[in-house]
Amino acid sequence: MTPVEKIREWHEELTAWRRDLHAHPELGFEEVRTSALVAERLASWGIEVHRGIGKTGVVGVLRNGNGQGRLGLRADMDALPMPEANGFAHKSGIEGKMHGCGHDGHTTMLLATARYLAETRNFDGTVHFIFQPAEEGRGGAQAMLADGLFERFPCDTVYGLHNRPGLPVGQFAIRPGPIMAGAIFFDILIQGKGGHGARPEQTIDPVVVGAQIVTALQTVVARNVPALDSAVLSVTCFNAGLAHNVIPDQVTLKGTVRAFKVEMMRLVEDRMRAVVQGTAAAFGATAEITFKEIAAPTINAPEEATALGDAAASLVGEAAVERNRTPVMGSEDFAYMLLQRPGAYIHVGNGTGDAGGCDVHNPHYDFNDAAIPYGGGVMAALVEQKLPRVK
Repeated sequence: MTPVEKIREWHEELTAWRRDLHAHPELGFEEVRTSALVAERLASWGIEVHRGIGKTGVVGVLRNGNGQGRLGLRADMDALPMPEANGFAHKSGIEGKMHGCGHDGHTTMLLATARYLAETRNFDGTVHFIFQPAEEGRGGAQAMLADGLFERFPCDTVYGLHNRPGLPVGQFAIRPGPIMAGAIFFDILIQGKGGHGARPEQTIDPVVVGAQIVTALQTVVARNVPALDSAVLSVTCFNAGLAHNVIPDQVTLKGTVRAFKVEMMRLVEDRMRAVVQGTAAAFGATAEITFKEIAAPTINAPEEATALGDAAASLVGEAAVERNRTPVMGSEDFAYMLLQRPGAYIHVGNGTGDAGGCDVHNPHYDFNDAAIPYGGGVMAALVEQKLPRVK
């Protein structure tokens, strides 16, 4: 019996757990209820439990046999600060919070892996089940690492996964090298001189400066990033003024930068500083720009990407595993764990059309429970293949 087949035996119970998590979303570093449920279930299967890693993170430790190999399996637990527009029974019960990215499903998948391995014990070595808080831009991976994650729970390699809407259930996608982009958030404060809208000649209009900066920033990628590399720069917020007849003193802009190479991220930052400050100065205004790195590029080690792809193929066949998936401009702070340990990150099919096809970060999104056995199964199969039991 494969791990997928075994986990399917618990599918009704796992679905209930996942929907309960969906109905009770918690934001980053606030996952008190979620981490308590995770810890309780791990302990019930005889798994050693450590709480409070990176504030609300949980690590379960399962040892079997005398093997010296040590694997880390990671899932994220946090929800998003966004409203939910679904009407089903397990919709969010907390206004303005929603599991809009499927972390409720990822947590359930890793619980399924833990339960399977605790029952079957078909491996020789140590598995660390890493339940991470605060993936959505709040630095949960860094917090766990700063709390000594890999010193306290040594891992030779570490692995993660994410559901992928549009990819059929029962299919997987992976690639060696970059699979997710690094992400930076930026804030721009433009200082002008406010005044009456009827007398703009007496002002330094920061709205005009902001408009010019937005336009000028569109050249940063087009005229600085090599054509064979990739980067995205998006201004997503423009906040200015409150009245029809008042030119404000200040304007603020916000946005994000994405790239698959750290050097491209630094290049875009440098050019943005020059463009923002130079454009503002040309109009007699001043401007400050600040950057916050949200995630490094997620880089799969080739050997570990092959191993994780092999585990998937052992469950669903080679034809259902895409081994050279096009990288995704979304970001993932699991990247910081991959900077410290070799490993890999795989996409698990969440379905197509009405059955799982709605993209993440959408108020109508819901994780597809049919994917649970596949996500749980691929990590279990990986452990059995990487840490084979001596017979």
